[in-house]
Parts: sequence; C-alpha cells; structure tokens
Amino acid sequence: MPQHFTRHLFGASVAATALLSTGLVFAQAGQTVKIGFIDPLSGPFANVGQNQLKSWQFVAEHFNAKNAAGVKFEFVPFDNKGSPQESLNVLKAAIDQGIRYVVQGNGSGAAAAISDAVTKHNERNPGKEVVYLNYAAVDPDLTNSKCSFWHFRLDADTSMKMEALTGYMKDQKDVKKVYLINQNYAHGQQVSRYFKETIARKRPDVQVVGDDLHPLGQVKDFAPFVAKIKAAGADSVVTGNWGQDLTLLIKAAKDAGLNANFYTYYAVTSGVPTAMAAGVGGKVRVVAIGHNDMPGVASKIENDYKKKFNDDFYTHQTYNGLSLLVAGMAASKSTDPVAVAKAMSGIKFQGLSGELEMRKSDHQTQQPMFITEWTKAGGKFPYSVENTGFNFQPVRSLPSFVSSTPTSCQMKRPS
Repeated sequence: MPQHFTRHLFGASVAATALLSTGLVFAQAGQTVKIGFIDPLSGPFANVGQNQLKSWQFVAEHFNAKNAAGVKFEFVPFDNKGSPQESLNVLKAAIDQGIRYVVQGNGSGAAAAISDAVTKHNERNPGKEVVYLNYAAVDPDLTNSKCSFWHFRLDADTSMKMEALTGYMKDQKDVKKVYLINQNYAHGQQVSRYFKETIARKRPDVQVVGDDLHPLGQVKDFAPFVAKIKAAGADSVVTGNWGQDLTLLIKAAKDAGLNANFYTYYAVTSGVPTAMAAGVGGKVRVVAIGHNDMPGVASKIENDYKKKFNDDFYTHQTYNGLSLLVAGMAASKSTDPVAVAKAMSGIKFQGLSGELEMRKSDHQTQQPMFITEWTKAGGKFPYSVENTGFNFQPVRSLPSFVSSTPTSCQMKRPS
C-alpha cells in the first residue's frame, strides 16, 4: 500500500475518532439520566428516607444547573419500607421502567439484596446493565466477601468508622467502661464486633460491660435497656443505631438521668438532634464523613437546603454521589452504565470534604473522617440543627489514610 495512502487512512481514522468523541459529547449533552431512589418512605424510618430523597433531589438541581458531563439528573422514588424483599420488588419495577442507575442506603440487609440482584441481572441481561450507588449501608462485607463491580459505596464502612472512632476514644481518659447497644442486623452486629476488636488493640484496659442487640425499628421503650446500662456502671455508650431507634434511646437515657457519653454513627439523622436538645446526661459524639458549617459549597448547600425545606442536609454522600457520576460520565463521554462504571472504578473526584477516591480494588470511597460533638451553635459554627441552637462541631479531623482499611475483595470485572 502506498505510504501516502496509509497516511491518508490514518488521518481519516483520527478524524473519525475525534468526530465520534465529539458526537458522544453532543449526544450526551442535555440528556436526562433517571435514577431510582430505593429506601423507606413509610414506616418507622420514613423521616430519614424522606429527608434523603429531598437531599438527592436538591443536589440534582445543583448539578443540573451546570456539570462537566452536560447531563441532567431526575430521581424516581421507590418505597422499599426498609425491607430487603420489598427492595427486590421495587428494583425490578425500576428496571422495568428503563432506569439504569439506582441509589439506596438505609439498611445493609436491603443493600446486600440489591447488590446481589443487580449483579445477577447484569450477567443475564447484557446491554441493559444497572449501576448501584450505595450511599449509607456500611456493612464491610459489601466491599469485601460480597463485593461487586456494579456496587459503589459512598459512605465509609463500619470498620473505617470504628478505626476513626476508637482512635479518638483511646485518648479519652474517662472511657473505662463501655456498653454496646445496636440494632440486630448486619450493621449493628458489625458495630459490636469491630468495636470489641479495635478497642482491645488500642486500649486493652477498657471494659465492655454490656453488649445488647435489639430488633430493628420495633422497640417502643428503651427504658429497660437504659436501666441495664446504668446498672453496669457504663461511662460510655457505643451505638450504630439510627432514626427512631436512636431517638427513643436518647429520650430514655435523658428520662432515666443516665450520665454517660454517647459515641454514635448517626446522631445526625432526623429527630435525634431534637431529642438531644432536651438534654442528655453526657456528651454525644458522632463519627462521620462531614459536619455542620463545613467550608465552601458544603455550607452553601446546607444553608440553601434549610431555607427551602426548613430541614437539615446531613447526607453528604448525596452530593458526592452525583459528583462521582458526573466525573464518570465526563471521563467516558457516555451515560451507558458499563462505560460509566469502568470510568468510576479508581477515579478521583471532588467531594464536599475535598478530593475523594473510588478505590478500584473494591469500590469503597476513600475520604477524610471527622469526630464531631453536639455543641451549642456559635462562632465559626453558627448553623442550628433542627432549629435547636446546637450543632455538630469537629473535635478531630482525620485524613483518608488514617481510617482506610484493607479489603479482601476479589472483584469480577466485565470484559
């Protein structure tokens, strides 16, 4: 073949590739990407689910105004009632509607069911793949023994949070006797397990004086549990409870005059701050990926959300999740779930606390962590949570590597 003809073909190929890439960008620009929201919108945890649905929708408005991928996001809500089985039913309904991206977070049991179902669906239905963004279900197994290429976790898992929390607790001289109380499902069981393992390594002198697991969302009166905590002489309570189960626990502690510090994962969730404002015997601390009055766009979103809904924006993973999707879509120049998932695997993207990384080996977000304390609002931290005059202020900040934990994930990737 003549050399000039080869050069001509090569030039034509480059031009065609460039044109195709440009075409992908233009085809994508203005496209609406529908995302299925699968979480409790009724039942005992409805207030949390409804807040988080509003948070996703509010953040979507922010990104819809302008983003690097040129797409728009629309959330379609599905009420899973907190049930793994109902999660599978509504997941099927979402897929039947042509939805290719889903988000869920409240409940590791539901998360495991969704992740497994999405993986099986994608194996059986090439060309109709679905991507699952897990924004709050923190069972470590989801990015270890049960890891999936199609599952991306935006929150820090239980082991990561416990590394951060016990790293703080080991330096607190008043922590001597700890009582564990948790919901009896994967997440609560893991909180109990990882606390006992990590505190034994960091502060072997600390005694675990109680370890209770209770039914999820079914206990109406926590007074008997608080009586056990008092009788055990606990100076600290560690709990992964959230929503109504934490609200009622805090109320019972206050009514019984329990003088113990609470170390929590989810004291930020709807209803709990109002219960704490009524008074708690000790201090309440939270381990989380963010806090009130964070600088930059985080503070603007927090305050704008409050103005619009008279409610609090506490799920930072909603912003981080759409930032991740935008980064993946912009990098792949596509909204196709396979291309986007491949682009998101290992990508660095901008979150509310700075640059985050979606670790390629297991799809667990690597990000800074914060220990915060329930404190009267003022000074650098004026935001009032649930209009109580209090908020969660950082007492320790930890860079990503401090709380990062290893993974046993053996990920099967699409060819």
